This record gives sequence, structure tokens and C-alpha cells, in this order.
Amino acid sequence: MKKLILIAFIGLFVSCNAQQKVTAVKNTSGDLVGFADKESFNQAPYKAWFAQKFDTYSPDVTTIASLKKGLKGITIKGFMGTWCGDSKRETPRFFKILEQADFKMKNLELITVNRSKKTPGNLQDGFNVFKVPTFIFYKDGKEMGRYVEYARESLEKDILKIVTGLPYKHSYDRSK
Repeated sequence: MKKLILIAFIGLFVSCNAQQKVTAVKNTSGDLVGFADKESFNQAPYKAWFAQKFDTYSPDVTTIASLKKGLKGITIKGFMGTWCGDSKRETPRFFKILEQADFKMKNLELITVNRSKKTPGNLQDGFNVFKVPTFIFYKDGKEMGRYVEYARESLEKDILKIVTGLPYKHSYDRSK
């Protein structure tokens, strides 16, 4: 009887955890699509470009020190494509910056999209993602700003402007 209860408990625990998020999977084009984290890029062919970009990037240490404070209480929703050159450049750098700034990775939700910038579950709906990567920063559930495709100054300096409320427009923001 004890074994049966233990098996039922383990089954319930595993099934509840499995329902939280479906991890990114390779689509027919070989691209990751769905929820991802840093570990998602630890497999071929993603590992080669991810590790190289992550290892060789040296964020500005002064900006990182400011980001440690600025990122407190922030949540981030990111969209990237494993097929996209800009995403391959920026996403590893993004992870390195967040790690060096002691960002709590549980506050990052990264979604990998196909070439049409979509996912099977339409995870992109409502986020106005037209270029990747797009990193959207939230404070208290409200969007503070977004980084889109490439830096205006540098990735970490652009992030710092967003999270500290300094004037910032991503490269495609045409609002006045």
C-alpha cells in the first residue's frame, strides 16, 4: 500500500510539473520553437554559436554594476529565432549580461519563434513581435520598454536605459 501511495504521489508531482511549460522543440526546419532557457542552446547546432557568442562577449562592467540595482523587480519576456543572425548574436550576450547582473532567471520567459515569428500555441499573440530578438521589460506588470533586434548604444546600456526609465527608443520606434 505504501508503494502504491508513493507511486501515485510521484506520478502526480511529475504530471503537475510537466503541465507548467512545454520546452522548445526542433521544428521541421531544425529551429527551436516554444519556451526556451539557456540549457535549450546546449545542443547541436545551437551550442556552437551560443557558446562562442556567450564566451567572447565582455559586457561593460560599470553598466553591469548599475544593472544589478536596475533589474530588481523586473520581469522580462523575450522572443528570438534560432534561424536569425541578430538573435544568434544578441541572445547569448543577453544571457551573459543577466547572469553578471545577478538577475533571477525565473523572471525571464524566453520564447523561440519560427521564421514567421509564430509558435504552435500562438505564444507571440498580443506582444507585437515583428523583429527578433525582442526583449520586453516589465515592472509591476506594466511594460517599461523593449529592445528590438539590435542596440542603439550597446545591449547592456540600452537595457539600463529601459529599466531605469531614461529616454529610450528601439531602432524601429517611430513614435514622437
